[in-house]
Amino acid sequence: MAYASVRTLSPADDGKEVSVAGWAEDIRNLGGIVFVILRQREGTLQLAARKKENPPIFEALAGLVRESVIAAKGVLKANPQARNGWEVFPTQVEVLSRAEAPLPLGVVDKVGADLDTRLDNRVMDLRKPERRAIFHVRDLLIGGIREYLHRHGFVEVTTPKLAGAGAEGGATLFRTDYFGKVAFLSQSPQLYKQMLMATGLDRVFELSPAFRAEPSDTVRHVTEFLSFDAEVAPIRHQEDFLKILEGCVANAIASVREHGKPYLDLLAADPKAPSLPIPRVPYSEALDLLAVEGKNLRDGDDLDTEAEKVLGRVMAAKGHDLFFLVEYPSAIKPFYVMVKEDDPDVSYSFDLEYKGDEMASGGQREHRYDRLVARMKGVGLNPEAFEFYLRAFRYGMPPHGGWGLGIDRLVQKVLDLPNIREAILFPRDRNRLVP
Repeated sequence: MAYASVRTLSPADDGKEVSVAGWAEDIRNLGGIVFVILRQREGTLQLAARKKENPPIFEALAGLVRESVIAAKGVLKANPQARNGWEVFPTQVEVLSRAEAPLPLGVVDKVGADLDTRLDNRVMDLRKPERRAIFHVRDLLIGGIREYLHRHGFVEVTTPKLAGAGAEGGATLFRTDYFGKVAFLSQSPQLYKQMLMATGLDRVFELSPAFRAEPSDTVRHVTEFLSFDAEVAPIRHQEDFLKILEGCVANAIASVREHGKPYLDLLAADPKAPSLPIPRVPYSEALDLLAVEGKNLRDGDDLDTEAEKVLGRVMAAKGHDLFFLVEYPSAIKPFYVMVKEDDPDVSYSFDLEYKGDEMASGGQREHRYDRLVARMKGVGLNPEAFEFYLRAFRYGMPPHGGWGLGIDRLVQKVLDLPNIREAILFPRDRNRLVP
């Protein structure tokens, strides 16, 4: 007999013999009767045994250690006073896996634990329904992204995570030995997804790990993260794909709102569906808005964390949690971003801001070989080290553009989680390599 799931029980099951399995969440021995709350992924039900009626079963349940995995067989009865309205008086009980005591972390205890303790005992932490709810929401977000892009003709691809050169260079690369050669963990699939624009796979996306060796101990940075990247060709202007990106994010949030109500209720979260199109705020206008709020940046400065927070509050007051920052100075953008013909100090680039944090960045790419090489040399890169990438631009590269978006940060902001590590099963930062 297969184990029954709490989720599938109905009034028609009243009086049936069932086999159930799960964790012993709580044990209450009242002397003449013992109650055990059996927890499954979808919910709980109550097991009960009277000492006079069935001493062996009574002793088996009374001797359980919390969080042990058990199986029980007996008649299922509806009981309005029991947890979730169901009760089983077992005729058979088997301990499938006995838990050690004391537990390193409480599952139903009201006593809280700091984040490090929870992450050190992540398996126990994830037994809490509200913790697991985060990853159900994450799954719905990713599903909404995939559904929207497939509907718009995108192909999902996978690019290498070991590479001979970094997409952006600098000190944020993890270096490793690759059979006697120098290799790097991928910062981004940027170079590879651009190369694909020369193949006829002209709408691609990827959801894959990326790595940044940034010594940041903040609530929004980790060293390994899930990156959502996409590239589109041919385009006339970056607006051609900004419409896709905003639609994709809106669809992902709508998916959570439509299918994730039980999880949102557990987390007391209520993400708002954005109205499209979302605002486009030029960099120069952003500086003016910040100056009004007392945050002064020089023209050409990148927006720091404080500036993003201030601008997020300004835009939220106007009814916009989501907005694009566009027309960044070319000096603070990577070599592959296209600059304006009539104003080379300004680039065709953007950041997607959500509740005061950067979610995505991207722009139109420089698809003309000579100009791309000149841009590389201008930022101190050796084109010979990128020959594998540049070769794709020699034989007909269409105008293209795209973005990279951090899924973990998106989950954090959708649910208003205090720390990005809450949105990752087993987070990696400069202080954490296990579990």
